[in-house]
Amino acid sequence: MDLAALTKVMEELVPFNRFLGMRCEVVREGFVRITIPFRDELVGDPMRPALHGGVLSALADTAGGMAVWTGLSDARGRVSTIDLRVDYLRPARLTTLSCDATVVRQGNRVGVADMRLFHPDAPDEAVATGKGVYNVMLVKDTKPAT
Repeated sequence: MDLAALTKVMEELVPFNRFLGMRCEVVREGFVRITIPFRDELVGDPMRPALHGGVLSALADTAGGMAVWTGLSDARGRVSTIDLRVDYLRPARLTTLSCDATVVRQGNRVGVADMRLFHPDAPDEAVATGKGVYNVMLVKDTKPAT
């Protein structure tokens, strides 16, 4: 797997990720750390104030899916979400948000990842946790046998 190419796809070629400003901080097989810098448009509760829960779930889902994608042998394979669970533990402050995603099961059809969201200035204080189950679609070689 070409991890640099995968990073480029995630950061630049997926419009929603680009809109949120997602950046890959760490990418290796079975693990990713993705960060979203704070912008006023990401506020969900201006009275509290806190980031929108949808930003957290989008970050968790993207990180989990990308972590599973790092385990594919061919970048042409695809990963799509089957199930996503997010447990919100505390309000996300109006600052940069990061997510670590670790693959706990990588199969030929299904991958499972655990996610942990936190602020980089307080890495031991989880804002949310998640679990994602992803459909894995491998590319079949269509070259005729010689």
